[in-house]
Formats: sequence, C-alpha cells, structure tokens
Amino acid sequence: MKLQVAMDVLTTEAALTLAGQVAEYVDIIELGTPLVKHEGLSAVRAIKDAHPDKLVFADLKTMDAGELEADIAFSAGADLVSILGAAGDSTIIGAIKAAKAHNKGIVVDLIGVADKVTRAKEVTAFGATFVEMHAGLDEQAEPGFTFQTLLNDGETAKVPFSVAGGINASTIGAVQRAGATVAVAGSSIYSAADPAAAAAALRAAIV
Repeated sequence: MKLQVAMDVLTTEAALTLAGQVAEYVDIIELGTPLVKHEGLSAVRAIKDAHPDKLVFADLKTMDAGELEADIAFSAGADLVSILGAAGDSTIIGAIKAAKAHNKGIVVDLIGVADKVTRAKEVTAFGATFVEMHAGLDEQAEPGFTFQTLLNDGETAKVPFSVAGGINASTIGAVQRAGATVAVAGSSIYSAADPAAAAAALRAAIV
C-alpha cells in the first residue's frame, strides 16, 4: 500500500517546505485543491522539479472539460489528476484519454457520490487508475456515517482504491487490511508539530 500526503497548504513555499520534510516517507505528493486554486499549476511544476522521483498528484476535482484540464495538469508535471465521480461519463472518459496520451493516470474522487461501489466499478471500467473513497466533512456528519463505511465500500467494489478522510496512525492499519491501494493522510501530517515524524509513523504502520 502506498502512502500519499495531501498538502492542504496555500502557498508554493509552504508546499515545498512540507514536501521536503516528508518526501522520504511518502510515495505520492498531493497538491490539495485550495493550493492549486491559489497558486496555479506552477506549484505542480515546482513540486515535481523538487521531487522527480515521487508521483505528484494534482487534486483538481474536475467536473467539466476533463480532457482539457487533465492535459494542462499533465503538461505541468502532474503524474495523477483527480476528476469527480459525480461528473458525466464523457468528462471522465476525456480525462482518461489525456492520461493515456501522457502515459499518466486519472484518479476518480467519489466525494458526494451516494452509491460509491457502483460508480467505482463504472469508472474503473473506463480506465481510471484508481478511485478515491472520500467523504467530505458534511458527509461525515450525516447520520449513520462512519470511517468504516469508506473501507466497506472499497472492499465491496473490488477495484483499486484509495481512502481519504480520517487516516492517522491508529486507522491506517484498517485501511491496509481493507485492501486499499493508497492511504491518503492530510491533517495528521501537515498539522503535526513534526510532520516528518508523523509521516514516518504512518510509514512504519504499513506492513
């Protein structure tokens, strides 16, 4: 299982600092949506230039113009780009077309998708690299939601998947046991007093 750090910081400088602290412990460096919106895709190029041996994930959460937006991000140095699972099939298929042209990958983020299992199977059949079992803060607050819900959906879908939301040293073992391809850690790393130590602890918990 790969470890992905979600960098929800707002400046390229902060992203470069955080990436420099944790790169040796992670496989995928994600530039969060607020960072990309604030700094533009030049931040993607800066991270890729600084860490060419890592997979760089541009979390665009694209909802339309999939092929165009993915192409722009791949040209800027991204290895992976996110498209929303709630987007139309043609948007996702277009993004996958761009990924194939660049020999890169598309991650379909299932945030806000009610039937994550069915959509995961559909977009994987289109050619998505993996899906992200992701619950936003509002969804997490809904009655009946638990972190286990995301793991159950991943196990049931039986497709390559990542899990985002609530991953820390105490939950990452369950994520791996569920069969996840990638564990996505955000605040448990970037909000830690020592991000490097936090990332190292998560890496050590992966067996």
